[in-house]
Amino acid sequence: MIHATESEVRNKVVRDGQSAPVTCAICGCRLERSTTDELPTWFHFGRFGGRDARGDRTVCVDLPHDALGLALVAIPA
Repeated sequence: MIHATESEVRNKVVRDGQSAPVTCAICGCRLERSTTDELPTWFHFGRFGGRDARGDRTVCVDLPHDALGLALVAIPA
């Protein structure tokens, strides 16, 4: 049996009884956990200069997200 690394476990949540990565509800990018307190926040993986790891610009790239992938700050229309 291969055991998951700590980073693999930290960046997942349980959905429908299955372990799943947290992804952004707006653009679908993978998110990474950034805090270890009771209410963790999640940010876009590899964000830099307003772009995500794929180099795409998304309106939510620098915003904190919850475990469902929803931005915790209102996004301007």
